[in-house]
Amino acid sequence: MWRGACFQERMVDHFGFVNQDTYKQRYLVADQFWNKNDGPIFFYTGNEGDITLFCNNTGFVWDIAPEFHAMIVFAEHRYYGTSLPYGDQSYKDPSKLNYLTSEQALADFATLIEYIKSTTPGSKNSKVVTFGGSYGGMLSAWFRIKYPNIVVGALAASAPILQFHNLTPCSAYDKVVTKTFASYSQNCVDNIRQVYSTIDDLAKSGGNATLSFLTSTFQLCKPLKSSDIDTLEGWLEGIWGYLAMINYPYPANFLEPLPAWPVKGACKPLLNILNGKELIEGVAKSIKFYFNSTGNTQCLNITQQATGNLGTGGWDYQSCTEMVMPMCSDNTTIFRPVEWNYTAISDNCYKQFKVRPRHDWINTNYWGKSLSSASNIIFSNGQYDPWISGGVTQSQSDTVVAIYIKYGAHHLDLRSANPLDTDSVKAARQQEKNIIRQWLYTN
Repeated sequence: MWRGACFQERMVDHFGFVNQDTYKQRYLVADQFWNKNDGPIFFYTGNEGDITLFCNNTGFVWDIAPEFHAMIVFAEHRYYGTSLPYGDQSYKDPSKLNYLTSEQALADFATLIEYIKSTTPGSKNSKVVTFGGSYGGMLSAWFRIKYPNIVVGALAASAPILQFHNLTPCSAYDKVVTKTFASYSQNCVDNIRQVYSTIDDLAKSGGNATLSFLTSTFQLCKPLKSSDIDTLEGWLEGIWGYLAMINYPYPANFLEPLPAWPVKGACKPLLNILNGKELIEGVAKSIKFYFNSTGNTQCLNITQQATGNLGTGGWDYQSCTEMVMPMCSDNTTIFRPVEWNYTAISDNCYKQFKVRPRHDWINTNYWGKSLSSASNIIFSNGQYDPWISGGVTQSQSDTVVAIYIKYGAHHLDLRSANPLDTDSVKAARQQEKNIIRQWLYTN
C-alpha cells in the first residue's frame, strides 16, 4: 500500500462545458523516483470511483517506477471522487450528467498531461505510458487509440472492451463466474443455483414468518418485505461476481477485507448438497464470509455489494448512455435465468435519467474488434476474472499483445508484488516490463 506522503494531491481546472465553465479535477503525483531530465511519466487513467482507492491498489506502478525513474500520476475521472463538475449538485439533476462520458474523460486526461508537461520543468519531452484496470483499463487502451500523439503505450488490465453489442455473447460473464466457483466445488455451484428458487418457494408459502427468517438468517439491517425478494436475489448474484473478481492468492481488501482465495472460503459452507432452510443458512454463511470475514460487521444492507468508494451512481448513468454491456444467463450458470431485454433497459434508463442507451456507439467510437491498426497496447486478463469474457485474449499484432494469467483474478498484475504471487502473474509482470522498456527506449 502507498498512502499519504507517497503522493501529492493536486487539482487542475478543466474546460468541459458548453458555456465554458470549468471544474476542478483531482490528480495525485509522486515524483520521488523521477529523473527530472525527461524521465517517463506513468499515468493511471482513473476509474469509476475515488482515485485514492486505485492509487492504493495499483502497486505494480509503484514497484517499477524506481527502475524506470518515472513520475507517477493518478488522474481522477470526472464525476467521481471529488472531481465533481457541479459539486454536490452533480447527481441531483440528470441534465447535469450530460458531460459524464468516456470521451470527455479521455480529453481531460490528455489536457492534464499537456498541463503537467507545460508546468513541470524537465518533463517537456517525457514519454507517457498509461496504466489502468477494469474500466480504467478500457480507458487506458482507448487513450492510446485516440491520442497516440500523447501516449507511447498502454497497459490495459482486465479491460472488457469487447463486452458490448454484437461482440461478446451476453451470457459470457456469468459463465466465467460459474467456472471460477466450479474450480473449487461443483456442489457449491449447484447449491447457489438452487437457492433462488428455494427463496421464491419459501417466500410464496411462508408469508411474514419466511421474511423474518430471511432477515435474521442473512443478518439484514432492515426487515425484509415481500417486495424486496428480487433485490435480495440480485444482491446475492452481485456478490458471486465480486468474489470471482477478487479471488486473489493472498489476503486483500480491494472491495472487502478478505483472506486468500476467497471463492474457496465462500464455498466452504456449501460443499455438501443442501435443501430448504439449510440451503439458505449455508448461502447466508457464504455471504457473511464476504462481508464479515473480520467479524466487525453488525448487519448487511442488500443495496450495497462493495465499498462505498466505487461510484455506482455515476456508473449507472454511463451504463444508460455508452457503457451498454449486454448481460444474460441461462440455467447452466449460478445465476437466475434471465434474458437480455434492451427495450426494458432503455425504458428504465429514460425513467431514471431521461436518456436512452446507444448500444452500438462504443464499437463505432473505439473500433470494436478492429484493433489491427492499433499499436503499443498490452491487454492482460486473468483466468478467474469474470471480465475476461469481454477482454482481448488473443494478440492482434506484434504490438497489440494479449497476456493470459493462469489463476489470475481482476487486474491481479497491477497489484503490488506479493510473496504469495503465482508464477503466472510474476511472468506476466516481467513481460509487461520488457514491453514497456521497448516503448520507452527503442523509439
